Amino acid sequence: MPTSETTGAATLEARLPAGRVLTAQASLAGYLHDEGEWAVYGDPRAVVRPESTQEVAEVVRWCAETGTPLVARGAGTGLSGAANAIEGCVVVSFERMNAVLEVNAAERWARVQPGVVNDDLRAQVAQHGLWYPPDPASSPWSTIGGNVATNAGGMCGVKYGVTRDYVLELEVVTGTGEITRLGTRTAKGVAGYNLVGLIVGSEGTLAVVTEVVVRLRPLPPAPITVAGMFDSLVDAGRAVALVAESGISPSALELVDRHCLKAVDDWKHMGLSTDANAVLIGRTDARGEQGEFEAAELARCFEEAGASVAAVSADEQESEALYAARRLAYPALERLGPVLTEDVCVPRAKVPDVLARIEQIAAAHDVLIANIAHAGDGNLHPLIITEPGDEAAKARAHAAFTEIIDAALAAGGTVSGEHGVGTLKLDGLAKELPPASLALHHAVKHALDPHGILNPGRAIPPLP
Repeated sequence: MPTSETTGAATLEARLPAGRVLTAQASLAGYLHDEGEWAVYGDPRAVVRPESTQEVAEVVRWCAETGTPLVARGAGTGLSGAANAIEGCVVVSFERMNAVLEVNAAERWARVQPGVVNDDLRAQVAQHGLWYPPDPASSPWSTIGGNVATNAGGMCGVKYGVTRDYVLELEVVTGTGEITRLGTRTAKGVAGYNLVGLIVGSEGTLAVVTEVVVRLRPLPPAPITVAGMFDSLVDAGRAVALVAESGISPSALELVDRHCLKAVDDWKHMGLSTDANAVLIGRTDARGEQGEFEAAELARCFEEAGASVAAVSADEQESEALYAARRLAYPALERLGPVLTEDVCVPRAKVPDVLARIEQIAAAHDVLIANIAHAGDGNLHPLIITEPGDEAAKARAHAAFTEIIDAALAAGGTVSGEHGVGTLKLDGLAKELPPASLALHHAVKHALDPHGILNPGRAIPPLP
């Protein structure tokens, strides 16, 4: 006898072309959760793989009519649980809406579907001499829709900003199933509220994004890389503060500690040195004399902060290996055991203090914390690593996770610089937001999603 769940899924299937809806348990397994370690998830009623905006709207309308939660999903590379299935929900996967629809080289924008992989977009626009700057470490796998959902940043964020700075226009399906467009492709436009900025970073809780128009820039010149080796994490943090004070604009300033370098080298055998406790990788893509000046300033700041080595790399292969190691750090550490990933962002002047506090927290809770960071904009990613199946270590990791958030907030920072809140940081955001601000968040949510079906329980904490 059919259950209410299967009957409901059948009525959804009847409203869509054949093959769009998955209900078999084995077919759903790959859509249950993202990469956020220990973030809660449930069993979906169905997974839908739409091929058009109209099909997405049909799913949203069905969910509104039946009171079924809807979770939009990109590649599942998120680290906060925002894309995790909710019990009895419909997961909408954008894997089939993955086309670059148009590139306008004259106006410097591209129109894409949400399932387009970040690096694939970059490769296509590079053929026109153009560049899409936001570059999360997951760029070989993460999608533009997911980047929009979390307002992803990346290694170039210190100079070029984050996803919100590059989204000109969105096509969305509202919580009532209506299709509309937000924003403008013109170089300037201030008519009406900035609804594009509101949707970017909302983690699928306010609307379902079905098309994105992104701003492009000319391809930058090849960068100059400056590497600094430090005996202590705190000294590397001091170098970050000095770079901020110097007034230069590096195109990247990344921190990788010894644990990360060793994990990458053990995995990929890249010949990386692990003699230093922390490495800063600075880059400048300024041209000519300005580039030479900025590279010299990076080296000066590194030396003044106590770097044992601070040098402009004359070996392009070596500098690319260091940069690649930064991108590979998270998947390399995942091989060691479950990784609980932080994403706090603090004022750059506070980076050394917060790094010192992270070391204290690791010692106090007897947990291994490896550190990577988009150090140039104060976005720290302490990675708490535990042994598989060690429940006591898991409890200590969660305690450390909470204390790191508290340390960031005490330093004037925020709980998330780019990964989003999801479910893992709801308690932290409740501490960060004043009561009136939290009430505004809920008012906006109700206005755009009156049925409460869009990714409920994520991104904003409940009202007290």
